[in-house]
Parts: sequence; C-alpha cells; structure tokens
Amino acid sequence: MKEERLVLALQKGGRLNEESLKLLKDCGIKLSHGSRKLKASAQNFPLDVLFLRDDDIPQYVEDGVAQIGILGLDVSREYQKNVKELKPLGFSKCRLCLAVPKEANYAGIEYLNQKKIATSYPNLLKAYLDEKGLQAEIEFLSGSVEIAPGIGLSDAICDIVSSGSTLVMNGLKEVETVLESEAVLVRQATISAEKEAILQKLLFRMEAVQRAAQSKYITLNAPNAAIQSIKAVLPGMKSPTIIPLDNSEWSAVHSVVPESEFWNSIDKLKELGAEGILVIPIEKMVL
Repeated sequence: MKEERLVLALQKGGRLNEESLKLLKDCGIKLSHGSRKLKASAQNFPLDVLFLRDDDIPQYVEDGVAQIGILGLDVSREYQKNVKELKPLGFSKCRLCLAVPKEANYAGIEYLNQKKIATSYPNLLKAYLDEKGLQAEIEFLSGSVEIAPGIGLSDAICDIVSSGSTLVMNGLKEVETVLESEAVLVRQATISAEKEAILQKLLFRMEAVQRAAQSKYITLNAPNAAIQSIKAVLPGMKSPTIIPLDNSEWSAVHSVVPESEFWNSIDKLKELGAEGILVIPIEKMVL
C-alpha cells in the first residue's frame, strides 16, 4: 500500500523560505533537494514539499495540490482563498503600511480621501479604506510600488515594510499600518483522516520548537530562606525543581522562564540573593 504523505507548499526563495526550512529542520525533518528542484521529500517523516511563488500558495492549498502551506499573513488575507489559518509561526515579521511623500502635509487618515494609491494588495487596501469610510482610487502594481509617487503615478502607496529603509530611499514616510504580518501555517479546508493525523504530528513538533524558542532554562543557587520568594518569581512549567546543596543553608533551583519575562526575572532573583545564575537555551519543549 502506498504511504500517505502530507504536502507542504513553501515560498521558493527569500527569507521566508530560509526560515521555513529552518523550522522543518528544528522539527527533526530532513529534506533531500537541490537548489533548482521544485519538489523535495522528507527522508524521515511523511512529508513532501513544493517550492512555489508565494502568491500561488493559497490557490495550491485551496485546490488540495498541497494540504498545508507556509506564507505571509498578508498574502493569505489578500488572495482570499478557501484556506484556514492554523497558527502564526513567529518569523518573517513585517507590516502592510500606507506611505506618502515625505514633504506631504499629512495630518491624519482623511488626507487619503479621493487620493490615488498604488499597491500590490488591492483587496486589503480596499477593505481598510472601507473600514475608515474613505474613497480613493486604487492603482494595482505587481511590483516596484515605492516608485509610484516619484513618477507621478500615485499620491501614496500601500506596501509591505520591514525596516522602512526602502521608503526613505524613495522619499516616502510611513503614516498608517493596515496589517501586522508574519509567516503563518495554512491548511486546506478538508483533508483525509490519514493526512490529518500526519498534520497533527507536525503541529506537535512545531509547537515544541516554538515553546522552546520562547523560553529560557535557568539554574541558580539561593539561600533556603529565599526559596519561597524565588518560587514566586520562577513558577516553572508546574513548579521549579529544588535540590539541596552540600551547604545545608542553600539549595539549587532549576526552572523555565518565558523569554518576554527573562530580564525582569533575573533582576528580581538577584535582589532575592540568588547566585551563580546560569541561563541555558532550550532546544525543544514537549508538554
């Protein structure tokens, strides 16, 4: 009987491609493919990968050529295909924003009323303008949107921004954010039970990798009198591990701290008398 395999659609190049492949590698999935191949198969997991243009991915997933895909939230929302967004992946973060010439006297969103706006995201832009009660002419461009005001094609643009340096280089300033975007995992609306089971195994691995990336493992020595206060700072996944030391008045404490709370926790621990604090990256975290 032929083995059931899940098919994943990925962008064929760029940063999103690189970070998606790294995520698969961190999930223990080994792919065999050359730089020019459009399809790869995992050696140790029932997964095949298709390398596509990012704006083709929603259609391939809707049609079931691929059951899942990794793409930008901006692309998923713009193309409005019948796919389900499963989870944000935490990389390739950017924003879809409105920008105007730097010399423009921009006092608020009303500035854009009755203006001409160039974009590669007409659906998202129209939805945003409708939400704000504005009327504007949308000029669709498939690329090089940022040059449109400079050549007299538009009064403003709506485009993806990461650092903002491209806007500055083209004499533009960012004025409004339409959508905060990042890589997301999407899926076909319905898939077979066999492929659903594979997908759940893949999600389990991805979530273990994500939890690890968002946490730090901490070990420290502390006086016993401070342990209860330290436990309040370091609750751990359930509770911290407390290990008596040779010095009967001291113990070692092991715990996990969310990345977002890391530095505040370190400051509090030092105030409570903790010493010898070691911080260790976590490769995987399975709950």
